[in-house]
Amino acid sequence: MNSFVSIAPDVKLGRDVKVFNFVNLYGCEIDDETKLGTFVEVQKNAKIGKRCKISSHTFICEGVTLEDEVFVGHSVVFINDKDPYSTNADGSLKVDDDWECGKTIVRRRASIGSNATILCGVEIGEGALVGAGAVVTKDVPAGAVVAGNPAKLIRRQR
Repeated sequence: MNSFVSIAPDVKLGRDVKVFNFVNLYGCEIDDETKLGTFVEVQKNAKIGKRCKISSHTFICEGVTLEDEVFVGHSVVFINDKDPYSTNADGSLKVDDDWECGKTIVRRRASIGSNATILCGVEIGEGALVGAGAVVTKDVPAGAVVAGNPAKLIRRQR
C-alpha cells in the first residue's frame, strides 16, 4: 500500500490482497489473494472473491459481485443503473433514494476481456469468457464464449 491509494476505513480486505497505485476503494469487500491494478475503483456494496485479477482502469460499481478466480481485463466498466438520469422530473438532482441499484453477478472462473461493458441485471456464468469490447446486455451461460455489441454466443468452451 502507498500514499497514492485511497482505501476507506469501511473496506474489508482479505489476506494478501495486492493493491497498486491510484486505486479507490470504499464500502466494498475484497477477499484473499486478489490483485487490483492501477486506476481501479470499487464502490460500496461491491464484493470481489478470492484470487481474482482486476486489471487497470476498471470500474466496479455498487451491486456487482465477482465470485472466486474471476479475471477482469483492462478498462472494463460495470453499470448499475437502468435509468441513468442526473435529475428527477422536477429538475432536482437525484439522490440515493431516487434510483434502484441493479445487481450483477460474475460466477467463478469467468473471464471478461478488456474494454467490455457489463450492464446491470445480468449473470455471467461459471467459466464463461466475454470477448474484448463486448457489451453484455443479457445473461451469459456457464462455459459460453460471447463477443460483440450486443454480446452474442460465439461458441461453448471445450
